[in-house]
Parts: sequence; C-alpha cells; structure tokens
Amino acid sequence: MTHNPQHTPTRGGHRIVIAAVLCLFGLCLAFSHTPPRGKGKPRPKTDERIYLVHADELFFEQYGPHPDAQILRGKVSFKHKGATLTCDSAYFYEATNSFDAYGHVNMRQGDTLRLVSDFAHYDGDMQMAYASRNVVLTHRATKLYTDSLICDRLYEQVFYPDGGKMIDKNNVLESRTGVYFMDNRQAQFNGDVVLVNPKYRLETSALDYDMAASTAFIVAPTDITSGESVIHTSSGNYNTSRDVSRLYDRSTIVNKHKTITGDTLFYDKNSGVSEGFGNVVYQDSENKNQLFCDYFWYNEQTGQAYATKRALMVDYSQKDTLYMHADSLKLYTFNINTDSVWRRVHCFNHVRAYRTDVQAVCDSLVYNTQDSCMTMYKDPIAWYGPRQLLGEKIEVYMNDSTIDWAHVVGQAFSVEKADEEEHYNQVSSTEMFAFFDEGAIRRSDAVGSVRAIYYPVDDKDSSLIVMDYTETDTLRMFMRDRKMHKIWTNRAEGTWYPLTQIPPAMKTLAGFAWFDYIRPVDKDDIFVWRGKSSGTELRKVERHSAPLQTLPPVHNNESTPPDEPVQAQTTTTISP
Repeated sequence: MTHNPQHTPTRGGHRIVIAAVLCLFGLCLAFSHTPPRGKGKPRPKTDERIYLVHADELFFEQYGPHPDAQILRGKVSFKHKGATLTCDSAYFYEATNSFDAYGHVNMRQGDTLRLVSDFAHYDGDMQMAYASRNVVLTHRATKLYTDSLICDRLYEQVFYPDGGKMIDKNNVLESRTGVYFMDNRQAQFNGDVVLVNPKYRLETSALDYDMAASTAFIVAPTDITSGESVIHTSSGNYNTSRDVSRLYDRSTIVNKHKTITGDTLFYDKNSGVSEGFGNVVYQDSENKNQLFCDYFWYNEQTGQAYATKRALMVDYSQKDTLYMHADSLKLYTFNINTDSVWRRVHCFNHVRAYRTDVQAVCDSLVYNTQDSCMTMYKDPIAWYGPRQLLGEKIEVYMNDSTIDWAHVVGQAFSVEKADEEEHYNQVSSTEMFAFFDEGAIRRSDAVGSVRAIYYPVDDKDSSLIVMDYTETDTLRMFMRDRKMHKIWTNRAEGTWYPLTQIPPAMKTLAGFAWFDYIRPVDKDDIFVWRGKSSGTELRKVERHSAPLQTLPPVHNNESTPPDEPVQAQTTTTISP
C-alpha cells in the first residue's frame, strides 16, 4: 500500500522510546529493593510470534517515520501466548515481534488478568508490556491505578515507577513506586507509602504486602493508627483482615495516656489481647506509674493482665518514687466500661518494695482500688523510718496515693531503735492501727494483749532515762515530727527500770526480732530476696491467705478507719 497520512495513529513514535526508557529506569530502581525473579540470569526469549487477529484497516507508510511497521486501525486485536490485546490503532513490527497500541488498550490473560490504558508497547520476544496514561490493572480481587506501568509476563510481575494506588478488598495502598508479583499476589511498595483501611491507617517509607494473606510486612519505621491507638514499629507484620499484629525491634503501642514498649509485641484487636516479650515497659502517664518485666499479657476487653520475669512496678505520682518487685503480677478489672469500674492487683511470691521513707517485704500482696486497700500477706514486714512493723497481715489504706491509715492483724509487733546501743522501743498486741496525716504518722493504736517496752528521752540531752514496761488492753501513741510525743493507755500495769538495772530477760518482748538484714536498702536491692533467719518466724497460726490464683466472691463491704478503735473506760496519761 502507499502512504496515506489520514490512517497514521494519533500518537508519535518518538514517545514510545521515551516511555520505554523511563519505565526501564524505574524498573531498575524498584528491583534494587528486592531482586525480581530471574535477575542475574540470561532472560529467555520466546520464538512464538505475535498473531494479528483483526484490524479494520491495514497499510504501510513506506516513506513515513515507521517504514517497517504495519499501520492498523479500527478494532485492532492481537494474540500472544494466551493473552489477547485490543485497541483502536497500532504500529505492528513483525521483524521485532512487537507492537505499539493506542486508544482503549485492553489486554486480557485468562479470567484473572486485565490491563487497560491509553497507550501500550508490547515486546513479544521479551514478553514485556509497557503501559502509560490512565492505566488500570486488574488481577483477581486486586486493582492497580497508575499513569505508567511495566508488566513482565515471563516472571509474572508488575512495576509502576510514577506513583500508584492499589485496592485490595477493604485496603487502599498508595506509594511512589511499587512491584506486584502476580503468581503469589505479593507486593512491594516504596516512598510515601500509605495503607488505608476502615479500621486503621498505616504510614511508612517501605512496605511488603501479601494480598492473598491480607498481611503487611513492615520493613521500615511505620506508624499504624487505629482509633485512639497508635503503633510505632520498624519490623513486624500486620494481618489487615484479622487485625493481628506481630511487632519486633522495640515496638510501641500508644493508647491515650497508656504506652507499652517491648522487644516483641503481639496484638489481636478483635480479642483485645496483647503480649510483650523482652524488656517490656508499660507506662500510664496520667496516673504516673510504670511496669517493667520480660513478659506481659493484657486483655483490653476484660481488663485482665499478667506480668512476670523480673516484674517491677514504679509509682512516681508522689514526691518520692515507689519501687516494688514480685515474681509475678496479675490484674483483674470489674465492671469494665462503666462508671463503677474497679481493679484488683495481685503481686505474689517474694514481694519487696522500696521508697526513701518506707520499705516493705512480704510473700504476697493484693491492692484493691474499690476501697484503696493494699494488703500484705504471709510474714509481712514494713519499715517506716526507724520503725519496723510486722504481723500476720498488714492492711494499708490509701488516699490519693498517700497512706491514710494502716491495720496490722494478728501477732502485731512494732519495733523502733531507741539509740545506737541495744535499746528498742517495742509494742506487741493482737492488732494495731496507724493513722497518717499527709503521709506522716500522727497516731498508733495497739489493741488486745498489749505489751510494751518504752524508753523515755531526756529533753535536754536526748539521753534515755529509764525503761518502762507496760501491760494493758489498749495503748495509744501520739506522734509529732515522726517521734513519740505522748502515750495514752487504760488499766495498765507496769514497771519502770533504771537503765543499769534492767533484767536481761526484760529487754525484749517475746517474739522480738530486728530484721535490718531483710530491709531493702535501695531500688535495686528489691530484686534480691532475703528471708527471715531460722527461729524468727511467726508462730504457726491460721493464716489470712492471699487469693493469688483465683478471685474470692466480691462483697460490697465498706471499710472506714475508726476514729476511736477502742473505747477507753479509764484514762491514764504518761508523758515523758
């Protein structure tokens, strides 16, 4: 045929070369992230020819810009290795087994792959398609929208170099560049990656994604926002259909004022369960407390939690920071998501606590937010300045994180060192009460079978005067500046001994022991367990055991500190 300009395709051939070069350059950049299949090996070529199925018009331009091309117009259709391509017009190069397609380009391969665009160049020997302008690729349930695209049919992979948007089920992924592998439906995204789902939003610089498994593989610093929760991570995977996360490399989950960080974090949004492994740090910035451990489990739906392996609780809500260690901790939440929510914390085995002004040791401890009561079980010992307190069970009632009052139940024993020698103020009774004012003790009551040894102090030189031994039913001690100010009792019997005439057997009460070797000396010492020496244990009596593994029935008991624990019948005041 002779040259006929009116049948020339509407787009110039020089644009083909430019598009191909740009696509190949972008392809090299994308494949530098993860090598494509077959990279480094000679690319096999096919000798199967492209078959022209139909064209309304076919002619040559012998003296035109493409003398070696067949010019096709009107319902053009090609076939090659199981794929069909249709367009409005095309240049067909039989010598190089390739063609350029223009206008309503539509390539189909079976029922799973469809590629539409305004322009496409196809190389039959290399089995490569280069598409540009309004490109839409559909593969199974996945759609890709972009302005330029390279489709490698041999290795079944697609690359876009100029920005694209991929839609899969309920997920929309956008990035500057991307590679999609059709055989396993996996993809790699690079540059300003944004994954949007009705439930969350993911932002990162690089991301791998498995369409079949609906799983995002995190390979760069990433932020995942879901409601009020934000995940910060640089390594891990996130199942978008099941809302399950596996995060590594010191990842962090933030929910309002609560933050959890760990070497490894697992999170299931549907069940509300999160797990942390290795150097786990849980922080509540609103209530000013932290939890450190090597294993942490939490269910946000039930409010239950478990922590173990060097578990450490830190409360910095007061002037002095409180540090408490136990082998394991459990948290139970009641009436969750209601205005009457309350919690119970169980710390069990080898509990040790340290604050500059108070220290404590016991086998197990329970804190109840309903009545703000902290109860220590099994050989509990508490130290407050120079004073040591112990019993079968110690209850401490809090008021805004400060001690309001305390109750020692069973074999109560209070010891205070009176001087640098072996003189100790001592009180033993069935139970004791202590009342505090702004964290400082103001009054202490001993009730039932009270025995006391007290050394009055000379006001002039602070030297000891005598030893006062007293037996009574009720003893009340008033404190001032954390020192004994006045003692009140009723129906007391006692004896005063000059310091040089104290019988050796009367210097200590039955059951006396000074546990300075057990007392935590600093915040690091709470991890070193030291038990009582043989012979200093409490008598074998029925214990008030701590409900460690299961919760007892809940009763709505109201517990308030008695203003007058014991009603005195007669009054005797002893003022040193």
